[in-house]
Amino acid sequence: MWNLPNTLTILRIALIPVFIVIYYTSWEWHNLIAAAIFGAAAATDWVDGYLARKYNKVTPFGAFLDPVADKLIVVAAIIVLLEVHATPWFAIPSIIIIGREIVISALREWMAATGHHGTVAVAMIGKVKTWVQMVAIAVLLAAKPENELLTTLGFVAIYIAAALTLWSMLHYLRAAWPHLSAPGDR
Repeated sequence: MWNLPNTLTILRIALIPVFIVIYYTSWEWHNLIAAAIFGAAAATDWVDGYLARKYNKVTPFGAFLDPVADKLIVVAAIIVLLEVHATPWFAIPSIIIIGREIVISALREWMAATGHHGTVAVAMIGKVKTWVQMVAIAVLLAAKPENELLTTLGFVAIYIAAALTLWSMLHYLRAAWPHLSAPGDR
C-alpha cells in the first residue's frame, strides 16, 4: 500500500487545505501561490499514474484513492472559486462538474456491485476532462477578479471543461446503458 504513487496521491489530498488557506491569506501573491500549489498537486495525478503503471505499483488502494483525490481537489477549488465568482455564469459549469462527479461515482459503485465495473472503467475522455478542469481551475485561482483577460481565459476554459464533463458523462452512461435498462428487481 505504501509506495511512491500512493504517497503522491495522499500528498495531493494533503495539499488541498494548504492551497485553500494560502488562497484566503492577504499576501500580495496569495492567488498565484495557491494556483501553483494546486497545479503541483494536479500534476501528481499524472505522475502517480505513470509511476504506478511503469513500475507495476498499481494497488487496489491506489485505484480507489486516485479518483477520489481528483474529485476532492477539483470540488474544493470550485467551492473556493464560487465565493470569488458568485455569478450564475460560474455556478452553472460548477454544478455540471460537481454533479457529473456524483453521478459517475454512483454509476461506478452500482456497476461494481452488479459485477460490471469494467464497463465504466476510466476512458481517455475522462482523463482529458480532468486535465482541462485542472488547468481551468488553476487559471481561475491565479486570476484576480480585476484581471479581466486571465479571468476570461479561465471562464472559457471552465466552460470547455464543463462541456467535456458532460461528454464524458454521456460516454459512461452510454456504456452502462445496457445494464441500466435491463429488466431487474428495481
